Amino acid sequence: MAQEEQKTTHFGYQQVAAEEKAGKVRQVFDSVASSYDIMNDVMSFGAHRLWKRFAVETAGVRPGNQVLDLASGTCDLAMKFAKIVGAQGKVVASDINGSMLSCGRQRMVDGGVVGNVEYVLANAECLPFDDNEFDCVTISFGLRNVTDKDKALRSILRVLKPGGRLLVLEFSKPQVPGLNTVYDAYSFKLLPLMGKVIARDEDSYRYLAESIRMHPGQEELKAMMVAAGFERCEYFNLSGGIVALHRGYKL
Repeated sequence: MAQEEQKTTHFGYQQVAAEEKAGKVRQVFDSVASSYDIMNDVMSFGAHRLWKRFAVETAGVRPGNQVLDLASGTCDLAMKFAKIVGAQGKVVASDINGSMLSCGRQRMVDGGVVGNVEYVLANAECLPFDDNEFDCVTISFGLRNVTDKDKALRSILRVLKPGGRLLVLEFSKPQVPGLNTVYDAYSFKLLPLMGKVIARDEDSYRYLAESIRMHPGQEELKAMMVAAGFERCEYFNLSGGIVALHRGYKL
Protein backbone atom coordinates (compact mmCIF):
# COMPACT_ATOMS: atom_id res chain seq x y z
CA MET A 1 0.00 0.00 0.00
CA ALA A 2 1.44 3.35 -1.03
CA GLN A 3 2.44 5.69 1.75
CA GLU A 4 -0.08 8.50 2.26
CA GLU A 5 1.19 11.76 0.79
CA GLN A 6 2.20 14.25 3.46
CA LYS A 7 0.13 17.43 3.53
CA THR A 8 2.09 20.64 3.12
CA THR A 9 1.29 24.31 3.55
CA HIS A 10 3.08 27.62 3.18
CA PHE A 11 5.19 29.27 5.85
CA GLY A 12 5.89 32.55 4.15
CA TYR A 13 7.23 31.53 0.76
CA GLN A 14 8.45 28.15 2.03
CA GLN A 15 6.51 24.90 1.79
CA VAL A 16 6.51 23.00 5.08
CA ALA A 17 4.69 19.99 6.50
CA ALA A 18 1.26 21.16 7.65
CA GLU A 19 1.79 19.89 11.19
CA GLU A 20 5.00 21.94 11.48
CA LYS A 21 3.54 25.36 10.70
CA ALA A 22 2.00 26.13 14.10
CA GLY A 23 5.32 25.44 15.81
CA LYS A 24 7.19 27.65 13.37
CA VAL A 25 4.67 30.47 13.89
CA ARG A 26 5.14 30.12 17.66
CA GLN A 27 8.90 30.50 17.21
CA VAL A 28 8.41 33.71 15.23
CA PHE A 29 6.22 35.30 17.88
CA ASP A 30 8.34 34.01 20.77
CA SER A 31 11.15 35.97 19.13
CA VAL A 32 9.26 39.22 18.55
CA ALA A 33 6.93 39.29 21.58
CA SER A 34 8.91 41.79 23.66
CA SER A 35 9.23 44.30 20.80
CA TYR A 36 5.87 43.60 19.13
CA ASP A 37 4.07 46.80 20.18
CA ILE A 38 6.99 49.06 19.28
CA MET A 39 7.36 47.40 15.88
CA ASN A 40 3.63 47.75 15.19
CA ASP A 41 3.85 51.49 15.72
CA VAL A 42 7.03 51.87 13.67
CA MET A 43 6.17 49.65 10.71
CA SER A 44 2.61 51.01 10.32
CA PHE A 45 3.54 54.61 11.22
CA GLY A 46 0.89 54.36 13.93
CA ALA A 47 -1.89 53.46 11.48
CA HIS A 48 -2.57 50.10 13.20
CA ARG A 49 -4.21 52.04 16.03
CA LEU A 50 -6.72 53.56 13.57
CA TRP A 51 -7.38 50.18 11.92
CA LYS A 52 -8.07 48.57 15.29
CA ARG A 53 -10.29 51.45 16.41
CA PHE A 54 -12.36 51.00 13.26
CA ALA A 55 -12.62 47.26 13.96
CA VAL A 56 -13.86 47.89 17.51
CA GLU A 57 -16.42 50.44 16.31
CA THR A 58 -17.63 48.11 13.54
CA ALA A 59 -17.96 45.15 15.94
CA GLY A 60 -20.98 46.73 17.63
CA VAL A 61 -20.11 45.22 21.01
CA ARG A 62 -22.38 46.30 23.88
CA PRO A 63 -22.33 46.15 27.70
CA GLY A 64 -22.91 42.61 28.92
CA ASN A 65 -21.67 40.93 25.71
CA GLN A 66 -19.40 37.88 25.59
CA VAL A 67 -16.42 38.53 23.29
CA LEU A 68 -13.66 36.22 22.06
CA ASP A 69 -10.52 37.93 20.76
CA LEU A 70 -8.40 35.39 18.87
CA ALA A 71 -4.70 35.93 18.14
CA SER A 72 -5.09 38.47 20.91
CA GLY A 73 -1.35 39.01 21.18
CA THR A 74 -0.69 42.06 23.34
CA CYS A 75 -4.44 42.52 23.81
CA ASP A 76 -5.06 45.79 21.93
CA LEU A 77 -8.62 44.83 20.99
CA ALA A 78 -9.30 42.81 24.14
CA MET A 79 -8.54 45.82 26.32
CA LYS A 80 -10.97 48.01 24.41
CA PHE A 81 -13.69 45.37 24.45
CA ALA A 82 -13.24 44.74 28.20
CA LYS A 83 -13.99 48.39 28.89
CA ILE A 84 -17.10 48.27 26.68
CA VAL A 85 -18.68 45.03 27.97
CA GLY A 86 -18.25 46.05 31.60
CA ALA A 87 -18.62 43.96 34.73
CA GLN A 88 -21.63 42.06 33.38
CA GLY A 89 -19.80 41.02 30.22
CA LYS A 90 -16.74 38.93 29.52
CA VAL A 91 -13.78 39.04 27.17
CA VAL A 92 -11.67 35.97 26.42
CA ALA A 93 -8.21 36.87 25.13
CA SER A 94 -6.88 33.82 23.29
CA ASP A 95 -3.65 33.13 21.44
CA ILE A 96 -1.70 30.08 20.31
CA ASN A 97 1.50 31.69 21.57
CA GLY A 98 2.16 31.76 25.31
CA SER A 99 4.80 34.50 25.13
CA MET A 100 2.45 36.88 23.35
CA LEU A 101 -0.42 36.09 25.70
CA SER A 102 1.80 36.71 28.75
CA CYS A 103 2.76 40.11 27.35
CA GLY A 104 -0.90 40.88 26.73
CA ARG A 105 -1.96 39.82 30.20
CA GLN A 106 0.72 41.98 31.84
CA ARG A 107 -0.34 44.92 29.70
CA MET A 108 -3.97 44.48 30.77
CA VAL A 109 -2.98 44.33 34.44
CA ASP A 110 -0.78 47.42 34.05
CA GLY A 111 -3.76 49.18 32.44
CA GLY A 112 -6.03 48.28 35.34
CA VAL A 113 -8.22 45.97 33.24
CA VAL A 114 -9.03 43.01 35.48
CA GLY A 115 -12.07 41.03 36.56
CA ASN A 116 -13.91 40.51 33.28
CA VAL A 117 -11.09 39.07 31.17
CA GLU A 118 -9.99 35.46 30.80
CA TYR A 119 -6.82 34.25 29.06
CA VAL A 120 -6.86 31.02 27.07
CA LEU A 121 -4.02 29.39 25.15
CA ALA A 122 -5.79 27.87 22.15
CA ASN A 123 -5.59 27.03 18.46
CA ALA A 124 -8.27 28.77 16.37
CA GLU A 125 -8.81 25.54 14.41
CA CYS A 126 -10.18 23.69 17.46
CA LEU A 127 -11.55 26.21 19.94
CA PRO A 128 -12.12 24.84 23.46
CA PHE A 129 -15.42 26.66 24.00
CA ASP A 130 -19.10 25.70 24.07
CA ASP A 131 -21.38 26.04 21.07
CA ASN A 132 -23.18 29.39 20.82
CA GLU A 133 -21.09 31.03 23.55
CA PHE A 134 -19.99 34.40 22.13
CA ASP A 135 -21.75 37.47 20.79
CA CYS A 136 -18.66 38.52 18.85
CA VAL A 137 -15.38 36.93 17.77
CA THR A 138 -12.48 39.00 16.47
CA ILE A 139 -9.13 38.03 15.01
CA SER A 140 -6.70 40.84 14.29
CA PHE A 141 -3.62 40.22 12.11
CA GLY A 142 -3.66 36.55 13.01
CA LEU A 143 -5.71 34.61 10.47
CA ARG A 144 -2.87 34.59 7.94
CA ASN A 145 -0.78 32.58 10.42
CA VAL A 146 -3.42 29.86 10.85
CA THR A 147 -2.58 26.59 9.08
CA ASP A 148 -6.14 25.56 8.11
CA LYS A 149 -8.14 28.76 7.73
CA ASP A 150 -11.31 26.98 6.59
CA LYS A 151 -11.28 24.81 9.69
CA ALA A 152 -10.72 27.86 11.88
CA LEU A 153 -13.65 29.71 10.31
CA ARG A 154 -15.94 26.74 10.96
CA SER A 155 -14.69 26.53 14.55
CA ILE A 156 -15.43 30.22 15.05
CA LEU A 157 -18.91 29.84 13.59
CA ARG A 158 -19.65 27.05 16.06
CA VAL A 159 -18.83 29.13 19.15
CA LEU A 160 -20.79 32.18 17.97
CA LYS A 161 -24.33 32.72 19.19
CA PRO A 162 -27.06 33.04 16.54
CA GLY A 163 -26.92 36.67 15.50
CA GLY A 164 -23.27 36.87 16.52
CA ARG A 165 -20.59 38.19 14.21
CA LEU A 166 -16.99 37.58 13.24
CA LEU A 167 -14.60 40.39 12.41
CA VAL A 168 -11.29 39.64 10.69
CA LEU A 169 -8.80 42.51 10.54
CA GLU A 170 -5.94 41.49 8.30
CA PHE A 171 -3.43 42.68 5.73
CA SER A 172 -4.86 42.28 2.24
CA LYS A 173 -4.30 43.29 -1.39
CA PRO A 174 -3.74 46.99 -2.27
CA GLN A 175 -6.49 48.36 -4.49
CA VAL A 176 -4.99 51.72 -5.44
CA PRO A 177 -3.13 51.80 -8.80
CA GLY A 178 0.63 51.95 -8.31
CA LEU A 179 0.48 51.19 -4.61
CA ASN A 180 1.74 47.61 -5.05
CA THR A 181 5.18 48.71 -6.22
CA VAL A 182 5.73 51.02 -3.26
CA TYR A 183 4.26 48.47 -0.84
CA ASP A 184 6.52 45.67 -2.11
CA ALA A 185 9.64 47.83 -1.77
CA TYR A 186 8.64 48.74 1.77
CA SER A 187 7.73 45.17 2.77
CA PHE A 188 10.80 43.38 1.46
CA LYS A 189 13.49 46.01 2.00
CA LEU A 190 12.53 48.39 4.82
CA LEU A 191 10.48 46.03 6.99
CA PRO A 192 13.20 43.37 7.48
CA LEU A 193 15.71 46.18 8.12
CA MET A 194 13.44 47.62 10.83
CA GLY A 195 13.11 44.14 12.31
CA LYS A 196 16.90 43.78 12.37
CA VAL A 197 17.52 47.17 14.01
CA ILE A 198 14.60 47.32 16.47
CA ALA A 199 13.69 43.70 17.22
CA ARG A 200 17.09 42.19 16.35
CA ASP A 201 15.23 39.68 14.21
CA GLU A 202 15.36 40.25 10.46
CA ASP A 203 14.15 36.76 9.53
CA SER A 204 10.87 36.94 11.49
CA TYR A 205 9.87 40.18 9.83
CA ARG A 206 10.79 38.83 6.42
CA TYR A 207 8.42 35.93 7.18
CA LEU A 208 5.68 38.37 8.21
CA ALA A 209 6.03 40.21 4.89
CA GLU A 210 5.87 36.91 2.98
CA SER A 211 2.87 35.68 4.99
CA ILE A 212 0.95 38.80 4.01
CA ARG A 213 1.51 38.04 0.32
CA MET A 214 0.31 34.46 0.77
CA HIS A 215 -2.89 35.45 2.56
CA PRO A 216 -6.17 35.39 0.58
CA GLY A 217 -7.29 38.68 -0.93
CA GLN A 218 -10.50 40.50 -0.14
CA GLU A 219 -12.89 38.56 -2.37
CA GLU A 220 -11.24 35.20 -1.70
CA LEU A 221 -11.50 35.59 2.07
CA LYS A 222 -15.11 36.72 1.75
CA ALA A 223 -15.86 33.57 -0.27
CA MET A 224 -14.16 31.43 2.39
CA MET A 225 -16.36 32.98 5.09
CA VAL A 226 -19.48 32.28 3.02
CA ALA A 227 -18.36 28.68 2.43
CA ALA A 228 -17.84 28.24 6.20
CA GLY A 229 -21.47 29.23 6.79
CA PHE A 230 -21.32 32.95 7.55
CA GLU A 231 -24.07 35.21 6.22
CA ARG A 232 -24.17 38.87 5.14
CA CYS A 233 -20.42 38.84 4.58
CA GLU A 234 -18.76 42.11 3.61
CA TYR A 235 -15.42 43.86 3.85
CA PHE A 236 -14.06 47.36 4.24
CA ASN A 237 -10.78 48.39 2.61
CA LEU A 238 -8.47 50.47 4.79
CA SER A 239 -5.36 52.38 3.69
CA GLY A 240 -6.01 51.64 0.03
CA GLY A 241 -6.61 47.95 0.65
CA ILE A 242 -3.31 47.30 2.43
CA VAL A 243 -5.59 46.22 5.26
CA ALA A 244 -9.17 44.97 5.08
CA LEU A 245 -11.79 44.39 7.75
CA HIS A 246 -14.12 41.47 6.97
CA ARG A 247 -17.40 40.97 8.80
CA GLY A 248 -19.84 38.06 8.72
CA TYR A 249 -22.80 36.90 10.82
CA LYS A 250 -24.09 33.63 12.17
CA LEU A 251 -27.84 33.63 11.49
